Amino acid sequence: MDIILLERVAKLGQMGEVVSVKEGYARNYLLPQGKALRANEVNLKAFEDQKAQLEARNLETKKEAEALAAKLDGAKFVVIRAASDGGSLYGSVSPRDIEKEAEANGYNISRKQVVIGDPIKELGLRDITVHLHPEVEATITLNIARSPEEAELQASGKSIQDLAAEEEAAAEFEIQELFEDIGASQLEDLEGEAGLVETPEGGDEEEKSDED
Repeated sequence: MDIILLERVAKLGQMGEVVSVKEGYARNYLLPQGKALRANEVNLKAFEDQKAQLEARNLETKKEAEALAAKLDGAKFVVIRAASDGGSLYGSVSPRDIEKEAEANGYNISRKQVVIGDPIKELGLRDITVHLHPEVEATITLNIARSPEEAELQASGKSIQDLAAEEEAAAEFEIQELFEDIGASQLEDLEGEAGLVETPEGGDEEEKSDED
């Protein structure tokens, strides 16, 4: 299907260009979102009549998006989620979740602007792109953790695997110390018992020989 772009669309073209796209893409996304019109004589004339107005509106929204991007780009959001010891989430983090988290931190964005890519199903740090305008985007970082304390550790550069390895090493060290303490205690007991039996002079053995 041939369409007229009413704004810049990534990988398609600039405002005013006539391009060919799959009919489903046009019907389900470009046309309903107001990003394009069907390419025909009536719409081509309508676009030319509105071109100046469309360009002015695009410039205004671009400036607003650039102002928001200057604040949003590089922002870090902590997302607390339940997960297994291996780091797998019980569920996933969706664009709607990111929209709510951004709003809670004072940023007004739409989930439709959030580009996740692969589903977020693991603990850790994840960079997310937010398309604020056809020509403006920002990158935010999600710190997905099971607790605020774990989020702080992840922010310092430690992964969930590193944390698990440290906890395992600490547990093994405690067990080793416990066994060493038990061994030392048993050794002291044995030495004490041996001291009572092996008495070279006096003591129980000497009293027995005198009676004989």
